[in-house]
Amino acid sequence: MINITSLAFSNNEMIPRKYACDGMNMNPPLFVSNVPEKAQSLVLIVSDPDAKMGVWTHWIVFNIDPGIEEIKENSLPQNGILGASTSGKIGYEGPCPPKGEIHRYFFKIYAIDMIIEADEGVDINKLERIMEGHIIEEAELMGIYEIY
Repeated sequence: MINITSLAFSNNEMIPRKYACDGMNMNPPLFVSNVPEKAQSLVLIVSDPDAKMGVWTHWIVFNIDPGIEEIKENSLPQNGILGASTSGKIGYEGPCPPKGEIHRYFFKIYAIDMIIEADEGVDINKLERIMEGHIIEEAELMGIYEIY
């Protein structure tokens, strides 16, 4: 089964401030393993389901090479194309809950059986429609964050 981990934080642990909006606002290093052989590409979606307005998408990267093992800190994976966050930003948007609230942030990796035909800046709704029926396996890493 596909797996996603980070040296910056473990599953269900606090995400370091460096990777949040009140820090350096850069993506943490991520490691991907056990990608299925049938995968044509990978999709990474980072989201916060605890936002008051519903699920808030913080980062979308699609058409990632399935042979990748590491997404380096503060970088775009090779061949990756960026989608738009809920705020409309293209690129990584770090955890940024209201002060005093603890939110969960899911770093989800999807192995899919296709190359996605979409332009940079695609939104989550369109991307999920394109991916529908093409997901081979998925995994997630969940971190928490709170601004004091």
